[in-house]
Amino acid sequence: MLDFRIETFLTLCEEKSYTKTAQKLCITQPAVSQHIRYLEQHYGNKLFYYKGKNLYITVQGEQLQKYALLSKADWNKAADLLKKEEKIKRIYFGATLTIGEYVMPEILSKLIEQPSNTTFSMLVDNTETLLQKLQQGLIDFAFVEGQLDKNEYTARLFSPARFIPVCSVQHDFASRSVSFDEIFAQRLIVREIGSGTRGVLEQVLLEHNQKIQNFSHIVEIGSLNVIKNLVERGLGITFLYENAVENEISHGKLQKILLTEFEAVREFNFVCMKGSQFMKENLKFFDRCRKIYKSMA
Repeated sequence: MLDFRIETFLTLCEEKSYTKTAQKLCITQPAVSQHIRYLEQHYGNKLFYYKGKNLYITVQGEQLQKYALLSKADWNKAADLLKKEEKIKRIYFGATLTIGEYVMPEILSKLIEQPSNTTFSMLVDNTETLLQKLQQGLIDFAFVEGQLDKNEYTARLFSPARFIPVCSVQHDFASRSVSFDEIFAQRLIVREIGSGTRGVLEQVLLEHNQKIQNFSHIVEIGSLNVIKNLVERGLGITFLYENAVENEISHGKLQKILLTEFEAVREFNFVCMKGSQFMKENLKFFDRCRKIYKSMA
């Protein structure tokens, strides 16, 4: 287990308040201060500083936080393995909405069919939340879409993914080529801020010297199925990964918009914490999943 003073340090990093940290850990505020002073003396660096009434973490504090989170994640994983009396291994991982709903089900079905002492727990959420869960040691790794700092994680390309604009088959856009200027008069139905899909769309628009705010009306929805249903009803257009809409397109429910000079291919990536002692095991699972995915193509 982690040193109790490191636990105090990590909680203070999160709460940015000595009072809230003390309340959360059920200790006194002087005890929090004592723990932080001990760590600052031990490592020979200031870890926090005040600017006005706000508490900030120093550069050295950020470095300690990074390594402490990694150690905590590995300790949690080790403790989970040691506590299990049965010889069953549980893998906790995350996946973004597109990957979790349209890529992982078949992969998981193949894994579950294989004789094994392993069981799986998959958290489906947006990219930003999954990376936070990964840093907190709540998941072992994640399959994500969109932007991430690959210097902060061990990342492997899982699959390239085509990103396309879609509309209802009854929409005017369904029967002709469309210019970039025309799409901004439409209602855009899109995922929330923090999602990989939203981030990719904003990046693609930026590459065309445009921004998401240029659309006449924006509706934010957290569910891909609801987005597709609204678009199918002709209530707006959207941009999604082709994996998420190939079934609707093949069944004549949605139509890819032929947007002039538009071609967007992004990445689905596998990420885990850099330096984890479980790195080899995590990458072995990635290789199994990628092998199954390629066999599905």
